[in-house]
Amino acid sequence: MNAAPEPKLVEIADGVYAHTQPNGGWCLNNSGLIAGRDGVVVVDTAATERRALLLRDAVDGLGAGEHRTIVNTHHHGDHVFGNFAFGPAATIIAHERARVEIAETGLGLTQLWPDVEWGDVRLVLPTVTFRDRMTLHVDDRVVELHHVGPAHTTNDVVAWLPADRVLFAGDVLLNGCTPFNLMGSIAGSLQALDRLRGLGAEVVVGGHGEVCGPEVIDRTEAYLRWVQQVAATGHAEGLSPLELARRTGLGDYADLLDPERLVGNLHRAYAELDGGELGRPLDVVRIFGEMIEFNDGQLPTCLA
Repeated sequence: MNAAPEPKLVEIADGVYAHTQPNGGWCLNNSGLIAGRDGVVVVDTAATERRALLLRDAVDGLGAGEHRTIVNTHHHGDHVFGNFAFGPAATIIAHERARVEIAETGLGLTQLWPDVEWGDVRLVLPTVTFRDRMTLHVDDRVVELHHVGPAHTTNDVVAWLPADRVLFAGDVLLNGCTPFNLMGSIAGSLQALDRLRGLGAEVVVGGHGEVCGPEVIDRTEAYLRWVQQVAATGHAEGLSPLELARRTGLGDYADLLDPERLVGNLHRAYAELDGGELGRPLDVVRIFGEMIEFNDGQLPTCLA
């Protein structure tokens, strides 16, 4: 039985909503809804069939027009598996690299948590892609899409509503959850945080966790700089990322969900200390196994 609370729908500006999935842990992601006369822009979908259909019901319940535009902030399954729920008429937008990586990774996420009731999820690729920036118009409201990766992944996109000072940040920002940069870049994330801070957001909807304010940017930066400092010491001493994570512990970040991500983040920090292209692929499956080792041999909890 699914032990997680049901999703919540909160209006954060006139016609703008956050659809959040407590507690925000693995695969319990958030979506943004921007309603207009002709339809709704949906920023990210959901991981499982049941949760995707709950999101669709919330969208339909807004009473807006019939057209649906989906924005996938990056390629991870919890943000894209639910694309199918909105039917073939939906326009699906993502960064050009996201389309490639969605196709490459497929439904692989389902194999990490085989006991989750994924349902009949089907892969639906983005139909519109862009490289740097794209603007959507929802009635008189401007929605700016900015590529800010590599950060959480290589293909992160945020949705910025300048008139409302609302930022849908995808997994570049996670409120109350451990940042996760194994498939992206720590150095790139720090650059992205500078860009996001410059927007002047007043309301932030991260990819996971409760709606918050711009203070989440500062805490994310502090965590990532801590990881860099820890990694520099461990790398110089010849410790493996797993050994270093065990020796270091969680420090000031023990309150964040999914602490095993520290191992993945240290692997990425080590890769950046070694030089080379930011965001270059690492052995995610092997490193996820080390995250399980760090988690006392237990698979991280996924309540999707």
